[in-house]
Formats: sequence, structure tokens, C-alpha cells
Amino acid sequence: MLVTADDQLRRILDNARTIAIVGLSDREDRSSYGIGEFLFDRGYDVIPVNPNISEFHGIPAVVALADIEVPIDIVDVFRRAEFTADIAREAVAAGAGTLWLQLGIVNDEAMAIAEAGGLDTVQDLCIAVSYRMLGLD
Repeated sequence: MLVTADDQLRRILDNARTIAIVGLSDREDRSSYGIGEFLFDRGYDVIPVNPNISEFHGIPAVVALADIEVPIDIVDVFRRAEFTADIAREAVAAGAGTLWLQLGIVNDEAMAIAEAGGLDTVQDLCIAVSYRMLGLD
């Protein structure tokens, strides 16, 4: 289901513990790093998914969602739209709860794949901005 209502976003963020961030960078000047740090600082278990980094805040990075051995509540995506359909397939296969495409990332095919797999979906929305706007701080 495409999630747009505040109460649905609040439910997702309130119930989440583990957030896999696909495309998380180890460069502090990248938005993915800042969002990862934001979520980490708020107590979420952040798992970096990026074959090009070794770790994030001491948490080992994984190459793919399939490498994560714990339940994934949210897959937060910082990749170009053309890569998101494959990421949606991986999120479904991993049994994730929500596929969240960050601000500026829109892909209806990815949304359809995730929804068909039973995931909640969010696109073109910043998870940190949503967190703040919902007053979860």
C-alpha cells in the first residue's frame, strides 16, 4: 500500500527498529550519511547496504539485503530510480515491512513490486523530514 497519510507514516516509524539503508555513504557530506546518522541517533538499528563501504558507526556494511540476518522493518533507499525495481524485489525477498524511496526518487514499478509483495511503500519523501514533521523527536 502506498503510504501518504501522517498516521500511516507514524505507524511505520513508531513500529520500526531495524532500517536497512541502501546506498548509505561513508562520506559525511552525503545526505545518506546524514540521514543514517539521524536515524542511528534516534535509536534505530541502522544497517548500511553498500558494497563500497566497510562500516557505518562501527556497524559492518553488507553488500545486499539478502545478507541481513535480522528482520528488516524499513528499506530506506538512496539509489537512482532506475535501480529501485531490483531493490524492491530484494526487499520483498528479504521479508521487509516497508520500502521507502527517499526524496526525489520515484519509480512506480518499484512501488508495484513492493506492494504486490505485501510491503508498505513510500516514495519521494525524506524519512528524517517525515520523522520531524510528525513530531517524533
